[in-house]
Amino acid sequence: MEVRPIHTDADYRAALKAASAFFDREPEPGSEEGDRFEILVTLIQAWEARHFPLDLPDPIEAIKFRMEQSGLAIKDLEPMIGKSNRVYEVLNRKRPLTLAMIRRLHRGLGIPAEVLVAET
Repeated sequence: MEVRPIHTDADYRAALKAASAFFDREPEPGSEEGDRFEILVTLIQAWEARHFPLDLPDPIEAIKFRMEQSGLAIKDLEPMIGKSNRVYEVLNRKRPLTLAMIRRLHRGLGIPAEVLVAET
């Protein structure tokens, strides 16, 4: 099993091509092919994290996305943010999130705290 580190874009493309062969038929974990696939995926993820970093989403957009995703209404956010007028103020960026709101949103909606504390 010859697997090499990814140093260049050409190495990255070659690793993607090699890993794509396993997507149609994922190899047995622990087998030689399975180990090769796991190593390739790890190398690819490390390369992508270093060369294509993802910015954290906007906190308000993350809240709106989770609301849409979970079918939540303004009323559902009241225990985490406050009365409906306060929820509207936060969602319309008229009022910032407080630390207490961030904690409750994190626990209640499962949004990572580092997303909720990001600058808007």
